[in-house]
Amino acid sequence: MPRSPSHVLPQEAPAPADTTARSADPTRSADTATVDTSAVDTSAVDPVESLLSGPAPPADTSATDVAAGAVERFNEFFQEVIRLFLAGDWERLNVLFYEGGVRLMGLFLENGLKALAAFLVLYVIYKGIDKTLHRVLTHSRGIDAGLESLLQKSYRGVAFVFIGSIVLGQVGVNVTALVAGLSIAGIAVGFAARDSLENFISGVTILVDQPFRVGDHIVIDGEYGRVSEITLRSTRIQTVRNEVMVLPNTEMITQRVVNHTKQNTLRVDIEFGIAYKEYPEEAREVVLPLVQDDDRVLSTPSPTAVVTSMGDSSVNMALRFYINDPSQELPVRWEYTEKVREALRTADIEIPFPHRQLFLDEAKGLDGLPRWNDAG
Repeated sequence: MPRSPSHVLPQEAPAPADTTARSADPTRSADTATVDTSAVDTSAVDPVESLLSGPAPPADTSATDVAAGAVERFNEFFQEVIRLFLAGDWERLNVLFYEGGVRLMGLFLENGLKALAAFLVLYVIYKGIDKTLHRVLTHSRGIDAGLESLLQKSYRGVAFVFIGSIVLGQVGVNVTALVAGLSIAGIAVGFAARDSLENFISGVTILVDQPFRVGDHIVIDGEYGRVSEITLRSTRIQTVRNEVMVLPNTEMITQRVVNHTKQNTLRVDIEFGIAYKEYPEEAREVVLPLVQDDDRVLSTPSPTAVVTSMGDSSVNMALRFYINDPSQELPVRWEYTEKVREALRTADIEIPFPHRQLFLDEAKGLDGLPRWNDAG
């Protein structure tokens, strides 16, 4: 059924051209035409000026796009420098260097100032927190030097990563894409550095479980020394010869470690031997008075002198006493070893040494040999 004319929407008539205004001022129309013609005439544009000015970025351009555009402009700038150099156009090359350098610097100046300001503010905050954390950890009795070092290094690492990401973001770097790329690279590095990861985990285990601490005197692999530093990768031990042993943390948790400082008191054994003809009680009465009036020796448990074994040439004994400072173990041991020897010698108690006596009964094979008397 055909639609009635009443259903057809009325169309607006086009606005009449303003011919009156245009015809009224023929001079203005001619000037406008002249201006429009010069606007499209680009034959006189200097290519160097075009390179230096470049198109203005849109208002909604992101920082990443701005940085990418700056890099592209720099590449174009470099290519133009090469072209002018080969052509020998030194005057325009000088202009390009001067004006182009200033303009290219301006591309990075705004973001650079923001990044510098962000870095300075965050660095001041970081130093303040670092000093406060160091002060708190130093005065905390429940945290030893090794755990304190771990916490401070962990804080510094996280802080530097955070500051770096903020500064890079101000410059225009896509931090999210950068972190994603580093994560993928970190997985590959983790497989390649498996031993380092094992040492890292072992270091955390040592600092948490605390089988020994910084300053403890330990024996590991037959070597006696003082723990000078515990890091996330290795443990450093200072020996009595002032040497430094650096052992991976995996060895520190898998080998047998004897800690001489863990209990805060330590028993020192001074071993010595007497001849079989001597009496242990007499030797005991000689050596026990040596440790009296020594502030380093504890009165409880009381010092003792006991027989430990029956050797081939001697009756083996030991002077045993406890000291309140395990770090003095070696000096005390050396001192009392000499004192015991001198005390037994003064008391005419024989300290034997391994020797053998040979008895010949009815040695008829020696009858034919010449004999010497006292007269020779």
